[in-house]
Amino acid sequence: MNLASAFAQSAQRDLSKTALFWGEAQFTYRQFQAQTNTVARRLKTGFGVQRGDRVGIWLKNCPEFIPALFGVWQAEAVVVPINNFLKPAEVQFIVADAGINILILDESMKPAFDALVAKHPGLKSLAVETIGGGDDTSNGESSVGSEDLAVILYTSGTTGHPKGAMLSHRNLLANVESCRHELLAVGEDRFVVLLPMFHSFMLTVGILLPMLIGGSIVLIKTLHPPKNVVMEILQHRATLLPAVPQFFRAFTHCPLPADMPLRLCISGGAPLPAETLKDFTARFPIPLLEGYGLSEASPVVSFTPMRGPWKAGSIGVPIRGVTVTIQNDEGITLPTGQIGELCVRGENVMQGYWNLPAETAATLRGEWLLTGDIGYVDADGYIYITDRKKDMLLVNGINVYPREVEEVLYQFPGIKEAAVIGAPDPRRGEQPLAFVSANEGIQLDEKALHDFIRDRLADYKVPRRVVFLPALPRNATGKVLKTELRKLV
Repeated sequence: MNLASAFAQSAQRDLSKTALFWGEAQFTYRQFQAQTNTVARRLKTGFGVQRGDRVGIWLKNCPEFIPALFGVWQAEAVVVPINNFLKPAEVQFIVADAGINILILDESMKPAFDALVAKHPGLKSLAVETIGGGDDTSNGESSVGSEDLAVILYTSGTTGHPKGAMLSHRNLLANVESCRHELLAVGEDRFVVLLPMFHSFMLTVGILLPMLIGGSIVLIKTLHPPKNVVMEILQHRATLLPAVPQFFRAFTHCPLPADMPLRLCISGGAPLPAETLKDFTARFPIPLLEGYGLSEASPVVSFTPMRGPWKAGSIGVPIRGVTVTIQNDEGITLPTGQIGELCVRGENVMQGYWNLPAETAATLRGEWLLTGDIGYVDADGYIYITDRKKDMLLVNGINVYPREVEEVLYQFPGIKEAAVIGAPDPRRGEQPLAFVSANEGIQLDEKALHDFIRDRLADYKVPRRVVFLPALPRNATGKVLKTELRKLV
C-alpha cells in the first residue's frame, strides 16, 4: 500500500462526496481524483519525472494542494513541501539539497520562482492553475512500496541549514491510522484546516487523515477577523479543529454561538499553556485536548485520551503503535518520575535525514528517535515536557533555530558578537530576541539591521527586538551564556 493508492481507494468509495469546502466553492472526490491523475500524467509525460525524483510543492493554502500532493505520489515521486513564508534565498538551499528540478506553485509565487531560476537555471515549474478539472477518475496506478520514500520534510537545523526528515509511505500511513483511532475519526467528520498545509501537523492530521478515511476538509480562506473562522465552521458544520495554542487563546475571546458543530479541538505544534486550557474549558463545552509530535515522527507521538482522564500540563499518552520512554544520555531507560530525554519508537519514526548520515546517527539510536525534548512520565503513563534539550524556539508552532538567525546577524557589517534567545510572547508563544555587540568604534543602525535580516529570513524568524550590549556574557571557555541573557528579558 502507498499513499496514492490509499487515496484512490478512498475517493472511489463515493466520488460525488464533497472532499473540500473553500468559501462558497466545493470540490468533490471526483474532481480531486481527476486533478490528481492530471498532475501525475503531466509530471511523467511532460516533465519526465522518474520514480524517486523529488518534486517541490511551494503553495499557499489552496484546494489544489491536495491533487498536487497525491499527484506527485501517483507519479511515484517524492514530495518536498516548501514553507511558503520562506524567502527565495532560503528556498534555494532546499532546492539544491533535495535535488529538486520541478516546483508546483501558483501564479502568485512566480516572482519568487524567477529569483530561484537565476540560481538554478534548469528549474521548471508546474502552475496549479493549469491542471484543470479533467474527467479521468480512474484509479491511479502507482507501484511504489510502503518502505519507499514519500516525503522529505525540511526542519530548521542547529547548524544554520534545514535538515530533511525522510518519511516513507509506511511512516505516514501508520501515523494516519493511529490518529484515526485516537480521534475516533470517521468519514462523516469535517476537519478545519487553518494552519499552513506544508506543516507536518496539517499534512497528517489536516489533509491525509480526512482524505484517507473519506472525510471532508473545511479549508479556511482567511483567519482575520477570527469571526470569519467561526462563520465557516458553522456554515460547513465542521467537527474537528486542529490548531496551535495561540489560536485557541484567541478563540477564548471570540463570541461563539451555542450551536457550534465542533465535537473536538486538538492543540499541537507547541505546548498548550495551562491558562489557555482553563479559559477555553470554562467557556466552551468542547473538549480541547493536547497532542505532541515532531516532523521526524510523521509527526504525532502522543495525545490526551478522548475518554480521559485529562491532566493539565501533560501531552497525554503515546498513540497506538508508538512507544515513548525517558532515557539518559547513555540510552538507559529511567524510572517513573525521573527527568530525561523523550525517546520515541514506532512505525512513524523517520528513515533518517536526507544526505546527513552524521545527523541521522546522532538522532536515531537503534530503534529510538531522540526528540531533544526533556521530560518525565508519571505513574499513569502520562508524559510531561519540562524543557528542550535543543536550542530551539517555537514561533506559532514553527521551529526556529537561533543559530540560523545568528548566522545572518554575523553577516551584517560591524557586528562583533550575536546571540538569539526566545522571549515569551502571548500571541505567538515565543519570539526571537537578538543581542549584539559592535566592533570597536562602530555605531550600529537598528533599522538597517532589521531591513538586512528581513531580506534574508522568513518574517517569523526575524527578531522583534535587538538589544545592543558592549559585550555578550561568556563563560571561561568563551561560550555565550544565554542563561544570563534570559535574565535581561
